[in-house]
Amino acid sequence: MRRVAALLAHHPVLDQQGAVVTTAITNLDLHDIARSAFTFGLTDFFVAHPVAAQRELALRVREHWTTGSGARRIPDRKPPMECLRVVESLDAALEALGPAEIWVTSAKAANATRSYAEARKALAEPGPAVLLVFGTGWGLAPELSARAGERLEPIRSPRPDGFNHLSVRAAAAVSFDRLLGPP
Repeated sequence: MRRVAALLAHHPVLDQQGAVVTTAITNLDLHDIARSAFTFGLTDFFVAHPVAAQRELALRVREHWTTGSGARRIPDRKPPMECLRVVESLDAALEALGPAEIWVTSAKAANATRSYAEARKALAEPGPAVLLVFGTGWGLAPELSARAGERLEPIRSPRPDGFNHLSVRAAAAVSFDRLLGPP
C-alpha cells in the first residue's frame, strides 16, 4: 500500500466567478478533515496557506488539541490533530512528504483521468506516495490542477437535478472512504 497524504489548498483557488483568490482557513476544516484523514490511515494532512497569520491560526488550533487544554479535555482529538501539517504551499508539502504523485479532485467531470475504483487499485500497488489535493472556495485554480498526474472523477449526486455542492470536508471524507475504506 502506498503512502497517502492530503492537502487542503487555500491558494490558488477560484471564487464563484472564476477569479483566482485566497480563502480563509476554517476551524471546522482543520478538525473534520484531520479526523477523516486519521480514520482512513493517511499519514499527513497538510493545510497550505500563503498568509503567515492564517498559518499561525492553524498552528494555534493544532497546539490547543495536541498540547493544550483541548488535549486534556478531549484526548481523542490529539492523534488526528498531530497529523496536521501547516505549510505555505503545495511545494512546501511536497518537500516535507518526499517524492509523491499529485492527485486532484473536482466536482466537475471535465478532464477526469481516473475512477475511484482504478485509483484504489493503483494505491494497492507499489509506487511513490500520493498527495490528494482538495481545493477550497469554488475549486482549484487551473495552474494548481495542471500539476496533477491524476484527476479523480467527481463525486456524483443521485439527484435528478444534478445538484452537487459538497463541503470540502464531506468531499474529503467520501474520497478517503472510496480510496482507502473497507472493500
